[in-house]
Amino acid sequence: MPIPLVTRILIADDFAVVRSGLRRLLEAKPDLEVVAEAADGHEAVEIALKEDIHLAILDVSMPRMTGIQAAAELHKRKPEIRVLMLSMHDSEQFLFEALKAGASGYVLKSGADTDIVDACRAAMRGDTFLYPSAVTTLVRDYVERGGRGEEQFDVLTPRELEVLKLIAEAHTSKEIAELLFISIKTVERHRQNILDKLGMRDRVELTRYAIRRGLIQA
Repeated sequence: MPIPLVTRILIADDFAVVRSGLRRLLEAKPDLEVVAEAADGHEAVEIALKEDIHLAILDVSMPRMTGIQAAAELHKRKPEIRVLMLSMHDSEQFLFEALKAGASGYVLKSGADTDIVDACRAAMRGDTFLYPSAVTTLVRDYVERGGRGEEQFDVLTPRELEVLKLIAEAHTSKEIAELLFISIKTVERHRQNILDKLGMRDRVELTRYAIRRGLIQA
């Protein structure tokens, strides 16, 4: 989906003061506009399905339907809508459930004043936004599942996996940009995100990882 000039946002939280605070933060930016609010997950889904919404910000814990249930419903019925989860809980369970439900990111309310704008923009680019300790949680889970031979929860987005594969195949940033129809700057950002998420330093380590994942042949 092309990134709109102005992202139309729905905020869903059962506390009006939270919705008001988020609205002030977001509408201070020219590329973000809050066009709807909801007090519970059920109302959020109804509005998002009916209105022209690009991004839904959903509180994890809401009456009638939780934010995670609402995210799953929107992912199934209107997958083009990006979803961010908002929570006061630094919880591994909520984090994994949110991502499995199709959320593009997980933002803690305690850090929303500094993170929410970046999270919205990342979601609209097709990237995943996670607070720092959440990245650590995902990487630890990935390593532990790999060691036990279990199905792995992917810490990388589909676009990051595409970029990783091309990096491992020794394509330059310019070549990757041309192949994926994105800018060189975007390629470099994806490369850095991949390195940060996997805790790696260079292309050699990324190539070894891509071979282990079966993205390329040794």
